[in-house]
Amino acid sequence: MEGNYPRFTPEMKKTHKILIPNMAPVQFRILAAAMEHQGYQVELLENCGSQVAELGLKYVHNDTCYPALLVIGQFLDALNSGKYDLDHTALIITQTGGGCRASNYIFLLRKALEKAGYGNIPVLSLNFSGLEKDSSLQLTLPMIRMLLSAIYYGDLLVSLRAQTAPYELEKGAADALQEKWLTRLCEEIRQGKGYHGREIRRQMDEMARDFAAIPVKRVPKVKVGVVGEIYVKYSPLGNNDLEKFLASQDCEVNLPGILGFAQYCAYNISETARLYGGSALMKQVSGLVLGYLAKSEAVMIRALKDHGFHAPLPFQELTKLPDDIIGMGCKMGEGWLLTAEMIELVRSGYGNIVCAQPFGCLPNHICGKGMINQIRARYPEANITPIDYDPGATRVNQENRIKLMLAVARERLEAAPQEKASETAETPQETPAAATTLAQASA
Repeated sequence: MEGNYPRFTPEMKKTHKILIPNMAPVQFRILAAAMEHQGYQVELLENCGSQVAELGLKYVHNDTCYPALLVIGQFLDALNSGKYDLDHTALIITQTGGGCRASNYIFLLRKALEKAGYGNIPVLSLNFSGLEKDSSLQLTLPMIRMLLSAIYYGDLLVSLRAQTAPYELEKGAADALQEKWLTRLCEEIRQGKGYHGREIRRQMDEMARDFAAIPVKRVPKVKVGVVGEIYVKYSPLGNNDLEKFLASQDCEVNLPGILGFAQYCAYNISETARLYGGSALMKQVSGLVLGYLAKSEAVMIRALKDHGFHAPLPFQELTKLPDDIIGMGCKMGEGWLLTAEMIELVRSGYGNIVCAQPFGCLPNHICGKGMINQIRARYPEANITPIDYDPGATRVNQENRIKLMLAVARERLEAAPQEKASETAETPQETPAAATTLAQASA
C-alpha cells in the first residue's frame, strides 16, 4: 500500500546506523561528521564495482535515471555484504524537489528494498523543501549551518587540491594535505566547532596558505572543466573515476563546486515566483538564503585569490552569463546552471569541457548538450564533449571520446607559444628615439 513503509523514528537515532551514498567524497565526509555531532551513527559507503550497477539493474527499470540505479545498487550491495545488523540499519537519500526525477529516487529505493527482502529498513530523506515530513532528517538551524559548512570547506579543498596536484614537485603532497585538513575539519565539526563565520574565515585562509606553500613547478598543461548532472559530475562511481582519468592524462581539472548548485536552488525559488506567480515571502526567503550563502562564497573567493589560486565567479555574476542563450525558467535538474558553468569555464581558461550526463536526462540534454553549439558560436575556443553515462556505455568508449577532445586541446596548447612568438615578431619594437618622436607628436 502507498505510504505503508517503515519510518525512521527519533528513538532510532541511538539504535540504527545510517548508510550514506557517496556522491561527493570530500564534501560528504564533512557532512557525515555533522550528522555524528547531532548524535546519529553514520557510515559513508565506499563500495564500488560492476556489481553495484548490476544490482541496480536487477531491482530498478533500466529506463530509470542512471544515478538512481547506482545509488540503489550501492545500498543493496552494502546490505548484501553481511557487514550490517539489518534490524538496526537505515538509509538516507537526498531530495531536491522540483520536476527532476531525483525527487522520486526515495520511492524507487523503498520499492527495491521491498523486492530484495529488506522492507523493514527505514529510509530518511535529506531535503530543504518539506518533503517526506514523517521520515526526514530533523534539521535544526545549527545543523543546517554545519551541513552548509561541509559544502564550503569541501568545495575549497577540492579546488585547492585540483590546482596544486598537477604541478607539485613532491608526488602526493596535495593529496596528503587534503587528507590532513579533512581529518581536522571532521574532528572539529564532530565537536561542534568550525562552522561559525569567524572560524570559517580563519580556516579557509589557513587552508589556502597551506596549499600555496607546497613546492610546485607551474608549466603549461591542458586545463579541463567538468560539468553535468550533479551525481555523475561528482561521484567516482557515477563517472568511472573521471578525475583520476584526467589526471592520468596530465590535465588540470576544474570541478565547479556544490555551493553553486545550492545557490541555484535558492535562486530558483524567487525565479519561480517571478515567472509563475508567488508570494512576496518566497522572494524574501530566497533573498535571505542567497545573502547568507554569498557571505561564505565571498570568503572562499578571497582565500583563493589572496594566495594566487583561480577563483570562481560570484554566483550573482554567474546568473548573467546565460543571457540571450537560455532562459532562466529552464530550471529542472541543473537547468540553466549547466550553461552558465560552461561559459564561465571557457572564459576562465578551462575551455576543454567534459559535459557528463546520464543517458536520457532531459535537463542535461537540453541545457548541457543542447547549448554546446550556441556556446561555440560565441566562444570559438570552446572544446566541449558530452559524455553519456549509463549501464550500457563502456568505460573504454567514454575515455576514447575524452581522449579525442584532449588531442585537440594539446594541439592548441602546443600552437599557443608559436602564435605568441609570431605575434611578438610582427609587432614593431619601439626604440627610445621612436618614443621621443611619438611624445613630441602627441604634445
